[in-house]
Amino acid sequence: MAETKRNWYVLRAVSGKEAKVKEYIEAELKHNELLSKYVFQVFIPTEKHATLRNGKRVVKEKIALPGYVLIEAELKGDTAHTLRFVPNVLGFLGGLDHPTPVKQSDINRMFGSAEESEIVDEVAIPYIVNDTVKVTDGPFSGFTGVIEEVNTEKHKLKVMVKIFGRKTPLELSFMQVTKE
Repeated sequence: MAETKRNWYVLRAVSGKEAKVKEYIEAELKHNELLSKYVFQVFIPTEKHATLRNGKRVVKEKIALPGYVLIEAELKGDTAHTLRFVPNVLGFLGGLDHPTPVKQSDINRMFGSAEESEIVDEVAIPYIVNDTVKVTDGPFSGFTGVIEEVNTEKHKLKVMVKIFGRKTPLELSFMQVTKE
């Protein structure tokens, strides 16, 4: 372990326990002099995913590399050994004797993708006022109506549907209608 400069290393962790490993190491940094001197950052690469659930947009943050925790450190003395024996850590990528540092270009790409993964709220709205749509979901499926209002923030439409000869306003999500 002749590494003397600051590098990024990959710790293999039990899948699903990455946050616990990060939390443990950050707590140890406050108490353990060796770690606080040679460990600089702990990072779990994440990315945001948007899905539609019940007509609502749900944004979840998922771990981009399950089972891996990135650590910026100098592996002097027993630093590597101390990190290796953190609970839920399986070892370093490259082995304990000579852990392989990650290229700075790869780290920059991961940090860049973590920042760029912000989801753009702009979604192409396929509906405009006065379009004729058919209701495909819910208690009024099969009815046809005209769009009166489009709410892009909530992904909802106000549709006027003729029921028993009377015009009735319905509030429907984009997923509940199709264009005719």
